[in-house]
Amino acid sequence: MNTLAPSRLAPADVVRVGAAGLRTRPVRAWLSALGIAIGIAAMVAVVGISSSSREQVNRELAALGTNLLTVSTGRTATGQDAALPAEAEAMIGRIGPVTGVSAIGRVPGLRVYRSDKIPTVETNALSVLAARTSLPGTVSATVRRGAWLNDATGRYPAAVLGASAATRLGIGRPSPAVEILVGGIRFTVIGVLSPVRLAPELDTAVLIGWDQAATAFHFDGRATTVYARVDDRDIEAVHGVLAPTANPRAPGNVTVSRPSEILAARRATDSALNGLLLGLGAVALLVGGVGVANTMVISVLERRAEIGLRRALGATRGQIRLQFLAESLLLSALGGIGGVALGVAVTTAYAAYQHWPSVVPAWASGGGLAATVVIGGLAGLYPAIRAARLSPTEALAAP
Repeated sequence: MNTLAPSRLAPADVVRVGAAGLRTRPVRAWLSALGIAIGIAAMVAVVGISSSSREQVNRELAALGTNLLTVSTGRTATGQDAALPAEAEAMIGRIGPVTGVSAIGRVPGLRVYRSDKIPTVETNALSVLAARTSLPGTVSATVRRGAWLNDATGRYPAAVLGASAATRLGIGRPSPAVEILVGGIRFTVIGVLSPVRLAPELDTAVLIGWDQAATAFHFDGRATTVYARVDDRDIEAVHGVLAPTANPRAPGNVTVSRPSEILAARRATDSALNGLLLGLGAVALLVGGVGVANTMVISVLERRAEIGLRRALGATRGQIRLQFLAESLLLSALGGIGGVALGVAVTTAYAAYQHWPSVVPAWASGGGLAATVVIGGLAGLYPAIRAARLSPTEALAAP
């Protein structure tokens, strides 16, 4: 006598059977999915808003120069002022993590006057600096009025004044008619800088082109200060090699600014915030898992007659178990997808209101959805096993 092999459920049949349980009780399924969605949305929104806020803070800190290192001349063993090699700027620019480099060079022995009518003793304590055209972008300097030096104006007697220098000279607006005397040579003032927070030495300086400094005042072309922008992740490593890179023969004669303490504080804050976010995410997932388990246990108790009928018609324990497990996974997936979408929407709206960049990490959305399905599967495992253990006679005899 031939016995019939038990039928097998195709993946599409498993999904269809699992979805049938949700369709027959739409209100309960919707409320359960809503509970999961709210938990996941809260997690994604907290992570997203915190990440957006952190990105805004990072941008503001970057403007404060947390990744700016300054290389300047130190003193020799005899106490005299040291000098950087002519190739120091180029060598620093070859360091891999350095993203931007610029330099200034002090032109000694020059005095600056508003006109030749000013007494020679009234120097206003202004310095004359040869400047690279890349200087504003490296030190985050902005031109308040006029224009910055370029490759053309840097070869002619043109000058840009620091904020304090312009005030001391009584110059508010640059123009072709506004001139100053630099070392006895008339220079046209083409621009005035705003105060430079990252390089305050520029505020009391008259900045002229590198080539013009060499032509008019026999400037030797040696930088006295080199500014380097560095990738945040490598700032300590770059700090350690800047001195020997700038002056391989006498690294002790080079002064290198230390990384900003703000950067260390930011990293500590990031670490603490990541721990907090992971804790909140775990709580949200736990709440969602408890909701799924509760829903599925009640569903098994209410559907004992259905389980008994299916078993009487030939459904195996494995098929019953698979049906309820699929229902639990579908319920969790629906809640997870809705929660991620809601969390992203809340983050985007709040970031736009605060004028922040909207940032939702991929691990928060993708990880939250994946974790929801895993937690939902684990939460539905016990009800599924319990449903599979019901015998047909026991299930059909239940009231």
